[in-house]
Amino acid sequence: MAQLKQGELLMVNPRRKNGLILRKAYHGDFAGPGAIIGGVFDQDVESVIPVGALSLLVPAPGTEREKAYLIRRQWVRLLKQITDKPVPEQRAQIILNQFENWFDLDTAAQLSDDVFAELVGVLPQTIAKVRNRVNRSEI
Repeated sequence: MAQLKQGELLMVNPRRKNGLILRKAYHGDFAGPGAIIGGVFDQDVESVIPVGALSLLVPAPGTEREKAYLIRRQWVRLLKQITDKPVPEQRAQIILNQFENWFDLDTAAQLSDDVFAELVGVLPQTIAKVRNRVNRSEI
């Protein structure tokens, strides 16, 4: 947190299944493998949640840093595509599926309904409802 508040630039290790959820005042962002974090973009972060075995690196100036910015933009676009869906239950289902695919069921299960809700602009109750529906169908 201190490094982010100071504007340091870091990069999520692109060689690991890991990421960082950046909780801001009214929403959450996800920075997955290869994405840059910090700088002027993340000074408003209120808390962070590591996902997977988090590993952060200092990106080299130039090409590596530029690539990390492009990857962060891809993660932002992916969340935007999900939040553009008009049906809240659909957004909830997609984000849950994505995290289960990017990581695994156990990692996704460790994240709270509130965190997922902040990522895709739904109520935490909507995430819980979709999770419960999925859990009941597996029985």
